[in-house]
Amino acid sequence: MKKENSSRREFIKKSLIGAAAFSIVPRFVLGGPGYLAPSDHLTKGVIGVGAMGRGHFGYAGTKTVAICDVDTRHLKLAMQRLSDPGVKQFADFRELIQLPEVDIVHIATPPHWHGIMAAEAARMGKDIWCEKPMTRTIGEGKRVVEAVRQHGNIFRLNTWFRFDANFYGMNVPVKKIKKLVDSGMLGWPLKVTISKHTGFDWKFYWVGRENLPVEQVPKELDYEMWLGPAPFKPYSTHRVHTTFRGYWDYDGGGLGDMGQHYIDPVQYFLNKDNESPVSVEVDAPQQHSDAVGTWRRVTYTYADGCQIILDGEGKDVGRPYIEGPNGNLYRGFKSDIPDMERKLAAFPDPEPQMTDFVEAVKNRRKFALNEENGHRSCTIVNMGLIALRLGRSLKFDPERQVFIDDEAANRLIDQPMRGPWSI
Repeated sequence: MKKENSSRREFIKKSLIGAAAFSIVPRFVLGGPGYLAPSDHLTKGVIGVGAMGRGHFGYAGTKTVAICDVDTRHLKLAMQRLSDPGVKQFADFRELIQLPEVDIVHIATPPHWHGIMAAEAARMGKDIWCEKPMTRTIGEGKRVVEAVRQHGNIFRLNTWFRFDANFYGMNVPVKKIKKLVDSGMLGWPLKVTISKHTGFDWKFYWVGRENLPVEQVPKELDYEMWLGPAPFKPYSTHRVHTTFRGYWDYDGGGLGDMGQHYIDPVQYFLNKDNESPVSVEVDAPQQHSDAVGTWRRVTYTYADGCQIILDGEGKDVGRPYIEGPNGNLYRGFKSDIPDMERKLAAFPDPEPQMTDFVEAVKNRRKFALNEENGHRSCTIVNMGLIALRLGRSLKFDPERQVFIDDEAANRLIDQPMRGPWSI
């Protein structure tokens, strides 16, 4: 890394540390110069403009005014799509989040950056739209919750199935499943099986490769900054960009990639937004220390006996999506409860949710999937990943959010970050 680059980044880091001592209120709340009228567009800066980031330039009610990426090729492609020469470009996210004209920071980087970027954006007074998984570790999730709570930001996690679209193989929105669960017709406790047979794909092609060849870093990529807080590993093409998901240092394979999409709606319709499972059991091949592998089964159990079962090998042919003592729900929202649809119509719909992020930001209202319930569903994912890495089942304390009598598991809650990074 060039000396002037290091000096510039150190200066930015020091300025951020100073800024963290107070909360900055977004400009559209303050009024005065730069005041944003409710009818106007919110401005956003997008960090990480690979394929995912470039797909989020145009959501309604916002205007992209700044972008950031450690790969100059990504920046070039992004500018071609934006067709606006006035958009500011950065290689260091710390410069973007200091821009006074940015209202929302959209984080579309690999997950090992999510926690740091979200917490720093919160401290700089920005509202935050973060891609899933919310954070790579449980400890980082705790820090993001604390930062958002302290500075009063609006946070959105970008998995939408608890409030929008048909839910994979169920072919209905999740609110209809929640209505059925809330009705009590299935009974309690419930067992939910997430399997290819109930409409879900664990994407086991997101596995890592062992003994990666050491390759030359391409000139367009700042690999040191791409790694950031992650342990240093020699560059290899398969380690970065799309295939990063197959390495523990940056993500968690198919479970890390798809876990919150599949599990967050279950947390919602089981009414578990404020708690976590008390145990996780795993059945999987021994995992490599660097490369994420596959798994056969992961089972989460709550204190009341409810379970979430992740069927990785697809052996649960014909098993219901939800099993209850009084009835079952199958793929396609089919049930063995006689006349279920007619009976369900007599029950009230679930409470409305705040599902418009722009409206949430303008009116300072908590979004439907926010830092708190998002952290809880991400914790479920990360509990499973920790159990897989260690190759054993674990007990968890949902209140303290620590593992019980397992020092090695607790070390993976707050994993060391490579200097100078911290959260």
